[in-house]
Amino acid sequence: MFNDIGPLELVTLIVLAVLVFGPDKLPKVIQDVTRTIRKIREFSESAKNDIREELGPEFKDFEFEDLNPKTFIRKQLDNEDLGLKEIRNGFDLKKEMAEVTDAVHSRDSDTSSTSSAGSSGGRIDMTKKPETPGPDDRPPFDADAT
Repeated sequence: MFNDIGPLELVTLIVLAVLVFGPDKLPKVIQDVTRTIRKIREFSESAKNDIREELGPEFKDFEFEDLNPKTFIRKQLDNEDLGLKEIRNGFDLKKEMAEVTDAVHSRDSDTSSTSSAGSSGGRIDMTKKPETPGPDDRPPFDADAT
């Protein structure tokens, strides 16, 4: 619950609590807060149990954490019925990149033999160079931009 509070922040909260409530009333305030938190937890657990009873026996393994969209999607993607693990395991990124690299190098060797040996030294220039428009060329009209 308080995983993101650092030690300096915790000390600051304690000093602030002592200043606001005073050293005499602070233990009673802490007891009241813990009692309230305990009652809220009991209320939420009883509400969850009531909902499970109302849903019936077909939802006995229902977890409320599954209602979180991230948890739901993660659980569905790990489902064995969909066969996603086989697809994920069958896709080898290194192999695909090696094939693309081989294709680029073979294309590079084919085009370099037909073209003049330029200053590129057998490398492909991947930088985008802006095309200079002619004097009669107009930029394309975009109706949504106006």
